[in-house]
Amino acid sequence: MAKSGFTSTILHADRRGGIKHGSIHKPVHTSVTYAYDDARELAAVFQGKKPGYTYGRQVNPTVTALQDKITLMEDGLSTTCFATGMAAIGTTLFALLRSGDHIVSSSFLFGNTNSLFNTFGTHGIDVTFVDATDVDQVAQAIQPNTRIVFTETIANPRTQVADLQGIGELCQQHGLVYIVDNTMTTPYNFRPKTVGASLVINSLTKYIGGHANALGGAVTDTGLYDWSAFDNIYDDYKGGAVNGWGMTQIKKKGLRDLGATLGPEAAHHISVGSDTLGLRAERAAANAAALTAYLSQHPKVSRVYYPGLPDHPQYERAKALFRHPGALFSIELTDAIDCFDFLNKLDLVICTSNLGDTRSLGIPVAHSIYYEMGPERRASMGIVDSLVRFSIGIEETEDLLADFGQALAD
Repeated sequence: MAKSGFTSTILHADRRGGIKHGSIHKPVHTSVTYAYDDARELAAVFQGKKPGYTYGRQVNPTVTALQDKITLMEDGLSTTCFATGMAAIGTTLFALLRSGDHIVSSSFLFGNTNSLFNTFGTHGIDVTFVDATDVDQVAQAIQPNTRIVFTETIANPRTQVADLQGIGELCQQHGLVYIVDNTMTTPYNFRPKTVGASLVINSLTKYIGGHANALGGAVTDTGLYDWSAFDNIYDDYKGGAVNGWGMTQIKKKGLRDLGATLGPEAAHHISVGSDTLGLRAERAAANAAALTAYLSQHPKVSRVYYPGLPDHPQYERAKALFRHPGALFSIELTDAIDCFDFLNKLDLVICTSNLGDTRSLGIPVAHSIYYEMGPERRASMGIVDSLVRFSIGIEETEDLLADFGQALAD
């Protein structure tokens, strides 16, 4: 078969994997248990000597089909799905790290990831937060006990773009596991494998699912990291090909032991939603580009943060790395505009905390999703009280422009 484009590949992934009765979608397998007529075969499956299914907390045919799709999207080796994006991050780090280890992380993180990393610090795993837009700061933070470098592609909500290429080269030099959270860009706009990422995180709840009707997360092994060089792999998981050791440990010590399992119904919703990722990403990015161009010239908007604007500090980097600069941006309003009143005037834009939906969404950042971290930490991240974040959807461009225009009118 000739090589296909992104959307063609994803659209036909299920049926090419083999489905009974001519179905074009993988059916929803709700069974938790899997029976074997031969007890020896059951034992062989549990021991990993034969392919098969053991128990619903670890494996499910519907989830397997989604995992295969994500692996195709990321051009990876293998993928494991979880109940949420945070579960993907938390269980991956739990599985790979031990007390006394050290992480270097971007300081520009999703609020819950920041909270999680601070919690790891209370359990004997130190975290150093740095400005990941500057690879030299990452390099200076590396210690003898550093095991992992973690960054997001485009930061939420200020849209800083990490030096993804430079960090990848640095991690390769030091033999470090390089984890890139690709949620903000999605595998349609960017593949972290191209900059040397070892593992890729995606919150499937966001753009990949795309319809705000299912929670999910995934970690994909790109196949680039030599797991024989990672000291924390348990002897029990060193069987078979070396490039599978890391994911085996994530599945066993993360998914199996912690049980953050993605359900088959959610997997089905996410899989069907993912079929249109490319189409939605194109439309949403075009809308975001039009809106940010308009808002950057509006007298009641003091600042627009969007990597597609030429005055963005990492504009050239974003242009070189990404197919599109994405559909998320933030604005700071002038002192004359109350951010709550402004959001209340918007009609098409829904005031809510999600992102990556088909609908446009907005939220006052400092007063909601970043409130818990306190004013000092917000200040260090450049989050002011007037900052409003938008995740732009697939509405008609002219309708969105009109909505923002009337909300900013006198």
